[in-house]
Amino acid sequence: MHRNLKISVVIPCYNEEAGIQQVIRSLPACVDEVVVVDNNSTDRTSEIARANGAAVVFEKRKGYGAAYKAGLPAATGDITVTMDGDLTYPAEQIEELVGYLVDRDIDFLSTSRFPLKNRKSMNFTNKIGNMVLTLAMFVFYGKHVKDSQSGMWVFRTSILPKLDLTSDGMPFSEEIKIEAIRNKEIRFDEYHINYHERVGEVKLEKWKDGFRNLLFLAKKKFR
Repeated sequence: MHRNLKISVVIPCYNEEAGIQQVIRSLPACVDEVVVVDNNSTDRTSEIARANGAAVVFEKRKGYGAAYKAGLPAATGDITVTMDGDLTYPAEQIEELVGYLVDRDIDFLSTSRFPLKNRKSMNFTNKIGNMVLTLAMFVFYGKHVKDSQSGMWVFRTSILPKLDLTSDGMPFSEEIKIEAIRNKEIRFDEYHINYHERVGEVKLEKWKDGFRNLLFLAKKKFR
């Protein structure tokens, strides 16, 4: 617990046996619950996660959003923290992020990786893609955020039913932010984190995922 609040961490995984053990072991003592979503992995992700004390939720439908839609409802903490299974997001900042959320009376805290402290943690094309998608989010929704694609969020678990989350794919990352921003009952903010180099195989399909994200932003705006 931290600030008398139960902390749950939800981690979507597809073939992350190379990093998931290190991620779980890197979590601070304040984390009370770890939920790993096995997104139909073909390796030992689930086995390793269970051996390290995590609860495992299995989601057969492949997709970043599908994994989160299965895993987020399984979290029982007062605060839900999300991160990837590849060591890119800073477990060491969880207490700092929760403290900021509580002190500022925020409901949804999205993290920003920019400016990058470690330039090697993200390649050039990913940086450009992120800039384009973040600009598109501003154009469509009029809200400036520094990092529309960040996958580390800290939020009060009680607000989850207020978010209309539809995407089963990578656009889920921007959709959850859009839903939090558009809801007048939810207080939204952004906080800088230290992004690390990943461990394991890269799953992102840069151009396909980038185009799908742009298309999703437009469809969600005008549906």
